[in-house]
Amino acid sequence: MEAALADLERVQTQILERISKLELSHLPQNAESLPSSSPLTNAGILARLSNILRSNCVNDFFFKRVPSDYYDWPLESRRDVLCAASVHHLCKSIVLVNTQAQSNVIDCSDQNNSKYYVVVAQYTARFNAETVKKFLYAINNGKISKKKFNLRLAPEETSIKLTGFEHNAVTCIGMQTDIPVILDEAIVKLKPDFFWLGGGEVDLKLGIRTPEFINFVKPFIVSCSGT
Repeated sequence: MEAALADLERVQTQILERISKLELSHLPQNAESLPSSSPLTNAGILARLSNILRSNCVNDFFFKRVPSDYYDWPLESRRDVLCAASVHHLCKSIVLVNTQAQSNVIDCSDQNNSKYYVVVAQYTARFNAETVKKFLYAINNGKISKKKFNLRLAPEETSIKLTGFEHNAVTCIGMQTDIPVILDEAIVKLKPDFFWLGGGEVDLKLGIRTPEFINFVKPFIVSCSGT
């Protein structure tokens, strides 16, 4: 039985990846791969993201380099190297795809009914896709069937193409595509109100003041996790 379920999951993943590739080929020009000279692919990421933040009135932020084996460390060690207030202040940005979106929904042009979303969540929390599904259904005033919302982790290739950032480097600042962002409400409630997330490179982390992040990114704030 377990072998059959594993085979089914593998086939479903392959189908999702093929669908994502087809959909990406129809995205607007600004969502296509950038040339090798792009700031997203050279050592200027820190400066580029810093300029974006400052130009949008974000002043309370901090970038920090971490060791190459950072992701092999327990959360307590990551907290210590970043001088974070707690392990709950360590967050990540993940790209989700709506696998059941209507056939005409192929990009991020409609924030309320987007093909893709970036969710910012805590490492210590468990993401609950069902709460996001209910939220999207509600903001569309029930005009779209709940069956048309099924958020799943986007294939890595899709995430890289949409954001311009590789795995463990994804941040919702300076993304290649204007993907709507969902911020877990638990992060908003953190004290002190300064959290950490990816900084555009695997060994680069960004600490930022929560109110300034919200004012700039303008995310949907949704209670979408549990412990």
